[in-house]
Amino acid sequence: MERTIVHCDLDTFFVSVERLINGSLVGKPVLIGGSSDRGVVSACSYEARRFGVHSAMPMRLAKQLCPEAILIRGDMELYAKYSNMVTEIIEETVPVVEKASIDEHYIDMTGMDRFFGSWKLAQELRRRIIKETGLPISLGFSVNKTVSKIATGEAKPCGERRVEKGTEKGFLAPLSIRKIPGIGEKTYPLLRNMGISQIRTLQEMDALTLRRVLGQNGVVIWNKANGVDNSEVIPFHQNKSISKEHTFDQDTIDMVQLRKIMLSMADELAFDLRRDGRLTSCVTVKIRYSNFDTHTMQAKLPYTASERLISEKVLELFNKLYSRRMLIRLIGVRLSNLIWGAQQLDLFEDRIEDINLSRAIDRIRIKYGHQAIVRGFAL
Repeated sequence: MERTIVHCDLDTFFVSVERLINGSLVGKPVLIGGSSDRGVVSACSYEARRFGVHSAMPMRLAKQLCPEAILIRGDMELYAKYSNMVTEIIEETVPVVEKASIDEHYIDMTGMDRFFGSWKLAQELRRRIIKETGLPISLGFSVNKTVSKIATGEAKPCGERRVEKGTEKGFLAPLSIRKIPGIGEKTYPLLRNMGISQIRTLQEMDALTLRRVLGQNGVVIWNKANGVDNSEVIPFHQNKSISKEHTFDQDTIDMVQLRKIMLSMADELAFDLRRDGRLTSCVTVKIRYSNFDTHTMQAKLPYTASERLISEKVLELFNKLYSRRMLIRLIGVRLSNLIWGAQQLDLFEDRIEDINLSRAIDRIRIKYGHQAIVRGFAL
């Protein structure tokens, strides 16, 4: 059976939501992110992009490039609300949905041709989302996730693009290698130094050559350049919380040890959030004493995946909660009120240095494992 995969992406999602609330923002350059000069741009409108502004850019530079831009702090709770509205509409229409991020979905429509016509159904679904939410959304349609995602990019803003089976290579050939998912900050300059700028050149190369240069990832990129991607659409399931606990071999009141373990748990949980593309707005600390009395305390915070912000809140809660001065048997940390959203989208007031450090650590951990690099407090 021929696969049919749809990719949907809400255009400039945060900006679009803000414009629903405040119509005067329509047509104007808009920046969403930290208001301090050390903050970063979480999202920006197409009008701001014409000045060279892009997400994750230092806010100070963005304001220099586009001094007329309107700066908005951002409201992750509001964005999550609209994201869930879109997800509910999609889930009502199709059986298999993967929510890749707060503004991005993959849909497997394989086998639905015999009922309605997959392309027509995808078009009607897009129109329904626009009508019921007021949000602009673009759509890509093909036989796999990679081609559909790239097709969505070519359909923007607020458009749709169908790539017929058998035409994937021709569709991809003239496009920039930047369009291929997986070619990032390190791989792109490496390929450009080899004189490769268009996907066509990758298609003409031997897969073994790319493997010698990029390792196994070179084969993955070669397959994607040739329109080959067998990855499945993973049905959407959202955990309500994530947590970690530590039970001591011997009950303790060693504050140095307790602090180190709590910070390590907060760091691991924050990494799990960023790896999965999620954010939290509620932190809970749990203490079980030697007599098995168990106490918890929780606190709200702005949606985040920052280990710095989460760690600060964990220590603050522990200091408030631990008042009995008894031996501790177990401590735990739980993150709840989870939503979808990438790391740079929530750190409205975080410094670009903190974000870059977290990204560097994340890349090492994803490649070599969590224990490949640890923060100083865990030593």
